[in-house]
Amino acid sequence: MKKIILFAICVLINYASFSQIIYEEFNSSKLGETRRLKIQLPRNYEANVEKKYPIVLVLDADYLFEPVAGNVDYFSYWEDMPESIVVGIMQGDSRYDDCAYDDNTFMPGDTGAQFFEFIGLELIPYIDKKYRTAKFIIGVGHDFTANFLNYYLFKDPPLLNGYINLSPDLAPLMDQRLIERIPNISEKLFYYLATGTDDIKGLMESTQDLDTQLSGLRSPKFNYYFDNFEGATHYSLGGRGIPNALEKIFSVYRPISKKEFSDVLLKMETPVSQYLLDKYKVIEDLFGITNNIRVNDFIATATAAEKKKEWDSLREIATLAKRQYPNTVLGDYYLGRYFEEMGEPKKAMKTFQGAYDKEEVDFITIDKLLDRADKIKNDFGY
Repeated sequence: MKKIILFAICVLINYASFSQIIYEEFNSSKLGETRRLKIQLPRNYEANVEKKYPIVLVLDADYLFEPVAGNVDYFSYWEDMPESIVVGIMQGDSRYDDCAYDDNTFMPGDTGAQFFEFIGLELIPYIDKKYRTAKFIIGVGHDFTANFLNYYLFKDPPLLNGYINLSPDLAPLMDQRLIERIPNISEKLFYYLATGTDDIKGLMESTQDLDTQLSGLRSPKFNYYFDNFEGATHYSLGGRGIPNALEKIFSVYRPISKKEFSDVLLKMETPVSQYLLDKYKVIEDLFGITNNIRVNDFIATATAAEKKKEWDSLREIATLAKRQYPNTVLGDYYLGRYFEEMGEPKKAMKTFQGAYDKEEVDFITIDKLLDRADKIKNDFGY
């Protein structure tokens, strides 16, 4: 409990200190009225003019926006998820009309159909046009609005790539429709579902029933996650579900961890350098963003290559590091190590010496490089 409280305090301090919220009045022809939006742009959005960002769409923004935006800011600060544009729709009492469905088809009807079209045909195109967006959208909803997000799964292709369903109040037939629809979706899909042991009884039971059905689906494109939080009520489960959902959906984006290093990198039979390239290709394909490989991931894979004596992998990693971080010692150090292991001490010495005026990285200091160069010089009398 103390850890949870400490985490919440860190999120709020971090969020309050650095995040700026834009309020916009959006005049919707679909709704025939103006809706208020809350928008949080990533840090340094204005400075990174070439960078594109996923969208996190928040329904019930009157109370869900701050916990979502705070967690997005916190996780992206530590590179556990990509920086993202958070867009919240203020709904208030209109949430019931917004989420209305037809009594016969149980699909969006009347005001619900208008709200459905407002998001898909007006709001998302507007955000795409005004801001630099990547083609990856996550939706977040709670009870009625969580159920409403599911309707976008029935578009082809679905409007959303990720769905965070907090204690959904499911429309009739929704569970059956989801089971039939999801296996036929060809795009990568992330689906998070949560309830709590102290949730509203009917919602908890229907959510658990849906989990049982979704857990049985077998589709390589369907990434499913479920939580049933001990002691969580209908309203408190959001505070625990939102960070869990973001962490799980963006797990592939995170820097290489110690566990990944020991359980994957050191045990894999394919080249370590290929693992590094594949990881960032997946990130690009999934989230529509192209980033430089993190320094942490260069060091992790290069260290694994050294331990496994994969010298060709080390050369590939070093060459890529020199290309992406040319002003640092990163690539020079590992290229020098490659030359050492290949029995080319003179090339190694010159490579180490050639980085004397570059920026240091992590444990790779100028002194470390020059010491290795001096040792080679002394050993071979150059």
